[in-house]
Amino acid sequence: MNLPRQAIAKQHRAARRERLTQGLALAALLLMGGLAIAGPSGVFAWSDASKALAQREARIAQLQEQREDLRQRVDALDPDNADPDMVVEMMRRNLNVVHPDEVILPKPQPQPR
Repeated sequence: MNLPRQAIAKQHRAARRERLTQGLALAALLLMGGLAIAGPSGVFAWSDASKALAQREARIAQLQEQREDLRQRVDALDPDNADPDMVVEMMRRNLNVVHPDEVILPKPQPQPR
């Protein structure tokens, strides 16, 4: 059963074309898999984003705490109902009205993280 040379050549071309198609399909699948793991929206990027989110949430909590402290200070300095202790503290600090035997302990400022 000898096949003519043209038929054999045609089978070889078809086999090469099939291998090429399979190779390209495999390359495309590997590329998609690589992007799913290490791409801009892949597994590694997701873990980095969750770490960044946790850091930003901690920073937001810290800033909200500072904001609340500032809001309390502003409320204490309301001209219609000023807190006497706050007024005395600010007056002594800003006008340098301190007796020689007094020690003023300023409120420590929170350190940024």
